[in-house]
Amino acid sequence: MSVIIITAIISLLIACIFLVGLIWSVKDGQYDDDYSPANRILFDNKTDTKTDKN
Repeated sequence: MSVIIITAIISLLIACIFLVGLIWSVKDGQYDDDYSPANRILFDNKTDTKTDKN
């Protein structure tokens, strides 16, 4: 029975470590979307009438 208590305590400790790591990475800006704004210009559907000289 004491093994179950020890494993439960260890698993809660590991879960808390992962929770703290997740909160720290979100506050640090790790999940900010830096990829999409840079590629947004590549998929722009607007046409510039000044450069279209047909």
